[in-house]
Amino acid sequence: MRTIDQRQHLGSTPRGTVFARFQSGCLRAVLFAMMWWILTDGVMDSWLIGAPVVLLATSISVALLPPFSWSLPEVVRFVPFFLWRSLSGGVDVAWRALHPRLPISPGLFCYPWRLPPGLPRVFMANIVSLLPGTLSVELGADCLQVHVLDEQKDFLSELETVEQRVAAMFGISLLPPESVDSDSIQRRRMK
Repeated sequence: MRTIDQRQHLGSTPRGTVFARFQSGCLRAVLFAMMWWILTDGVMDSWLIGAPVVLLATSISVALLPPFSWSLPEVVRFVPFFLWRSLSGGVDVAWRALHPRLPISPGLFCYPWRLPPGLPRVFMANIVSLLPGTLSVELGADCLQVHVLDEQKDFLSELETVEQRVAAMFGISLLPPESVDSDSIQRRRMK
């Protein structure tokens, strides 16, 4: 695994970065061209407009989302993890919603980041929002503000596990924990 001090983009030298952008741009151009071909049912006359659109989309894509590294085996491992957490979380939320006492204790808290800034944090925030019972409220510089249905539940270990899996997928190391425990988490009780 790379450490957070190393570049988050492919290639640590300017030449490596240029090559990584070129390689990523070629792949994206092929993907955008395939999308154009599918959208136009393969009509060849459409390429008069399609070629400039594909080049523009590729340029914007590479500028806005520079190349990044990821681990295919870790992505494959993440899928069943995510599906299982989604299923078990969905069952838990359904049980709470259908229970006569409605056993929820909603709350907001700030989970301190150990992921480096950039795409890994955005990805984790989106994953947290997709998992039942949690919702990313704000992506801050120091922490991720999360809404939970039940703050009595062990949400801290769940988020740590998600963060570790995301770091593994992107092939990066987590920042050292700064006493990340349930006492250091800022909480606000929902009224």
